[in-house]
Amino acid sequence: VQLVESGGGSVQAGGSLRLSCTDVGSLFDDFDMGWYRQAPQNECEFVAAIQRDGVTTYAHTVAGRFTISQDNAKKTVFLQMNRLETEDTAVYYCAPHLTVLACTGYWGQGTQVTVS
Repeated sequence: VQLVESGGGSVQAGGSLRLSCTDVGSLFDDFDMGWYRQAPQNECEFVAAIQRDGVTTYAHTVAGRFTISQDNAKKTVFLQMNRLETEDTAVYYCAPHLTVLACTGYWGQGTQVTVS
C-alpha cells in the first residue's frame, strides 16, 4: 500500500464530504494523481485528476460539485465533494492518473462513501 485514503462515510443527499489521500511512498514525485470510484456491480470510473502543475480535470458527472486539490508539502491529495447524490455512492480510490489498477486496491484500500 502506497496511498492511504480517508474521509469517507455516510451522508444524506445534498451533503458534503472531504476525502484525503496521503502518499506514503514517492508516487507524487513521478505521477499525476487521480480519484476513481467503483459502485457495486459497476466498472471502475474516473472521477477527477490533478497534474503536478495543478491543472485539474473532472468527469462530467461530478464537474461543478467536486474539487480536487493537493498539498505537495504533505504529499496529500484531497477531493472535496459537495451536493452529493445517491449516485455518488461507491468506494473511492486514489491512484496515479490513468493507471489500469485504479480500483483494485493495489495502490490503497479505498474509502467508502454512502449517500442516502
